[in-house]
Formats: sequence, C-alpha cells, structure tokens
Amino acid sequence: VQLQASGGGLVQAGGSLRLSCASSRSIFSFNIMGWYRQAPGKQRELVATINTGDSTNYADSVKGRFTISRDNAKNTVYLQMNSLKPEDTAVYHCNAQRLGPPLYIYWGQGTLVTVSS
Repeated sequence: VQLQASGGGLVQAGGSLRLSCASSRSIFSFNIMGWYRQAPGKQRELVATINTGDSTNYADSVKGRFTISRDNAKNTVYLQMNSLKPEDTAVYHCNAQRLGPPLYIYWGQGTLVTVSS
C-alpha cells in the first residue's frame, strides 16, 4: 500500500491549504484514515481521522479550523486547513489503518506545512 501526501507549502497566518492523501488501494479497505503531524522537536500527534462511516475526530487544537473528508471514487482523503496559525507548522503524515485482526497501519511520506507569522 502506498499513501501519497501532497498539498503542503508555505502560507501566511490566517491562510488556507488543502492536503491530499492518495491511496494505491481502495480506501474502503481501511477502517480509519487520518492525518498526523510532527513539528520540529516534538512528538507526532493526531490531527484528524475519518472512518468508513464518515465519522470524524479532531484534535482540540484544530477543531473548527480543519476539516477531514474522503472521496471514495478517487481513493483520496483530504484535510482542509483554514485559519492557519504558526503553531500548525509541521510535517503532516497521512495514515491508514485496517483494524483486523491483525492490525495493519500504513504511513505516507509526509508533506511540509509552514505557516509564517
């Protein structure tokens, strides 16, 4: 399975970006897909997840600003990021999980988001 993340870049505070995660396999095969991020010197943290029933979950720090969605026909998950803040600067990684058993977890290569103040 390959997860190809794209859409990162440099944006000013208050701006928007949309990240995409394209899967080489049908995303119906994953129970949960999501985005995580890792800022310099910090641990990787959950940003948002979406399951096959379209239920979503967000970190408190991004609620009301970020929206995760999925396009099953394109095997792609998106993360719309609005009202970006400098503290959102990080490498954003796409994640896919098959709960099984056994549990399978897949990671994309990451895309860098830099928010300038």
